[in-house]
Amino acid sequence: MASGGWRRWVILIGCGILGWAYCGALIGIGRRFLPMDEVLLIHAIGAPAGFALISYFYFRTFAFTSAILTAAVFFGVVVALDLFLVAPVFERNFAMFQSLLGTWIPFAEIIAQLI
Repeated sequence: MASGGWRRWVILIGCGILGWAYCGALIGIGRRFLPMDEVLLIHAIGAPAGFALISYFYFRTFAFTSAILTAAVFFGVVVALDLFLVAPVFERNFAMFQSLLGTWIPFAEIIAQLI
């Protein structure tokens, strides 16, 4: 990223936070109405779909970075917020990282659809 790089990083990281918030909404709203297994399935489908839309917007509007760097930043934002906010503060445990369907498959899908 060239001049004005910090603004570009803010936009890129902001898009990652938007995707993370969308995924959090899928889980948070879904768990109020559905069994957790169904919520996780919806999340596994919805996470890459949401990030695909955000990526489309990002690349159509800004495209400051390559797809690989964008995927890495999105992935890093999601992992960091899950690791340092969701697990210790909201869930009060790290069990979410033991779930393939709840964590690792959506992580892989987020990366895969950008590469």
